[in-house]
Amino acid sequence: MSVDLTTLRRILTNQRTIAVVGLSADWHRPSYFASKYMQAHGYRIVPVNPRYAGSGQTILGETCYGALADIPFPVQMVDVFRRTEEVLPIAEQALAIGARCLWQQLGVMNAEASALFQGKGLDAIDNRCVKIEHARLFGGLNWVGVNTGVISAKRAPNH
Repeated sequence: MSVDLTTLRRILTNQRTIAVVGLSADWHRPSYFASKYMQAHGYRIVPVNPRYAGSGQTILGETCYGALADIPFPVQMVDVFRRTEEVLPIAEQALAIGARCLWQQLGVMNAEASALFQGKGLDAIDNRCVKIEHARLFGGLNWVGVNTGVISAKRAPNH
């Protein structure tokens, strides 16, 4: 699925509370690295991982939940770090809690889950890293010589 820059920018500007399904407590895992980056840029990260839930464990200083339904406050985006075949039930749970965006990380592309969200007029992103897209659109990647595909005389506001 092709997503334009305007849509990505709108999502990353407006969806500030992100439930990260499959967030690991291990600092070297991609889910941890991406979540720490987003948290450092003002997003609220909500860890969802049954392995750590229930024991009072926190990841990145936030309480870890066993399932999306256990989160006692609104979540705007669900970012999925799970295998493609595991995404559809997660998407159904995300809809049930009122999430506005389903984001499937690099290598994760469940077309049925995306169609479920899009069929309700909601956003669905697949096979993209939220951290990379944020850095590309709001500054960061271009500092190390990466061609971001964003042409502008002004730097976008940092979010």
